[in-house]
Amino acid sequence: MQDIRNIAVIAHVDHGKTTLVDKMMLAGKLFRDGQDNSGEVLDSNDLERERGITILSKNVSINWKGIKINILDTPGHSDFGGEVERVLNMADGCLLLVDAFEGPMPQTRFVLQKALQLGLKPIVVVNKVDKPNCRPDEVYEMVFDLMCDLNATEEQLDFKVVYGSAKNGWMAEDWQKPTDNIEYLLDKIIEIIPAPKHLDGTPQMLITSLDYSSYTGRIAVGRVHRGELKNGMNITICHRDGTKEKTKIKELRTFEGMGHKPADVVESGDICAVVGLERFEIGDTIADWENPEALPPIAVDEPTMSMLFTINDSPFFGKEGKFCTSRHINERLQKELEKNLALRVRPYEDSTDKWIVSGRGVLHLSVLVETMRREGYELQVGQPQVIYKEIDGVKCEPIEELTINVPQDYSSKMVDMVTRRKGELTGMDTEGDRVNITFDIPSRGIIGLRTNVLTASQGEAIMAHIYKEYQPYKGEITRRLNGSMIAMETGTSFAYSIDKLQDRGKFFIDAGEEVYYGQVVGEHIHDNDLVINVTKAKQLTNVRASGSDDKARVIPKTVMSLEECLEYIKEDEYVEVTPKNMRIRKVILDHQGRKRSNKI
Repeated sequence: MQDIRNIAVIAHVDHGKTTLVDKMMLAGKLFRDGQDNSGEVLDSNDLERERGITILSKNVSINWKGIKINILDTPGHSDFGGEVERVLNMADGCLLLVDAFEGPMPQTRFVLQKALQLGLKPIVVVNKVDKPNCRPDEVYEMVFDLMCDLNATEEQLDFKVVYGSAKNGWMAEDWQKPTDNIEYLLDKIIEIIPAPKHLDGTPQMLITSLDYSSYTGRIAVGRVHRGELKNGMNITICHRDGTKEKTKIKELRTFEGMGHKPADVVESGDICAVVGLERFEIGDTIADWENPEALPPIAVDEPTMSMLFTINDSPFFGKEGKFCTSRHINERLQKELEKNLALRVRPYEDSTDKWIVSGRGVLHLSVLVETMRREGYELQVGQPQVIYKEIDGVKCEPIEELTINVPQDYSSKMVDMVTRRKGELTGMDTEGDRVNITFDIPSRGIIGLRTNVLTASQGEAIMAHIYKEYQPYKGEITRRLNGSMIAMETGTSFAYSIDKLQDRGKFFIDAGEEVYYGQVVGEHIHDNDLVINVTKAKQLTNVRASGSDDKARVIPKTVMSLEECLEYIKEDEYVEVTPKNMRIRKVILDHQGRKRSNKI
């Protein structure tokens, strides 16, 4: 039996998890000598690299002094809480990474709470101690207070602290005495994190994540809880709904480095991949052939936001995407459900080409839309809506804890902006020349808030929010006040007509772009919608006059990201998403039709 340690790395967004895992892989000699591939190896998908955040959790294993360490990298965003919850089930201990300047943030609290409830033993790593004005000793105190708040046990409160800088590749006992490697941390992991308990008996393994190979199909990944699994062994799969299915393991693999290696036997405590099972989901148990016993399935927090997904039925339908029909979109959403635990999909009323997709937040849903867009899908999405619940006969809505860190000069602006959206101020702490402001705010109020906060603070604000609980409905919140400017005709926009209309608002299109009637081409300065003609060209005449022949001057268009578009649109608008473009449009394209529907 090989000595094993299973450890999850948890932290707030951007505190250096993935960088630390890279350095651990380097120390574990996963790359050839002289080859440093540690450019955030685990953030392998394009979206993760562009945004600089971890979205999908992944695992690698390294060998240190003859002991195998399975490292599980987790996302720091509470929108991807579904990923975190299932990964922590595989670990025996966790590395809690905290920025030496920022200290524990809301997301740190969220993930740490999950880890402590599962009884994991923590090691605290205070990272980025090379930053100017960092305060490692204060941060250590803050982590201790946070653990007390989260009802940690005596044993969990007696945690070890390691100081260092993952970027510069060193860890040590004292932050004022830097070393030149991270061996101190690896030794502490082996010393403090308990080895998994070896349980004898009939085999049990909870499937906590999925892998996919184009050769063998879906692969079940999990940790063997009890007994041992053997290659070619007959087993029973206990599904979440209580049904049982007899099948056979075709191949067993364990993790080594960043890849897999075949194994004949995997004993309890190790993490493995099982190939050859056909029907299974996350949360199912692989159990004994004759006496199957199911493990409790993973409990995942309920979704708080929903969005309408529908096929693209705009006049530009099918010009840019490969997959445009309702069958394609439905199959893709069903496939996503298999591995995305916190997602829910249901058909919209009696329609065959509309779905209500629910998730943890705008980011969770927009990452799905962005992934589909890159895979060649065309679709339209509606305005994000929060999910209301009725508790004891009272209409309730999700409330989030919001933290905004800004320079002191902007603090009053932030408080004003959040309280207008029904936020309640719960605390203010001053740190140097910056202020940490915490609020309780309805999830509805957060939609569209980030852009305004960044504009008002000139890009200085750091904003994080995390779901807290359901509370009684807080009343109406005024969203965007300005109306839209809507194209009157389909055609190519001209600089001449845009130039003449610039005093009416700001534009989302440039001259020379194709537009269709009913498309939102700009934001009106007033609160009503305005139908404009941007496809009108200048009439060519023989008359020359010094006054009327000025060149058209067009202000560059406003470019919005997918999240900004979703937060911007009103109830009667869709975002049309294709592999090449994102356009905002009215649900009813025809102007007369819109007028009629408003009268009803």
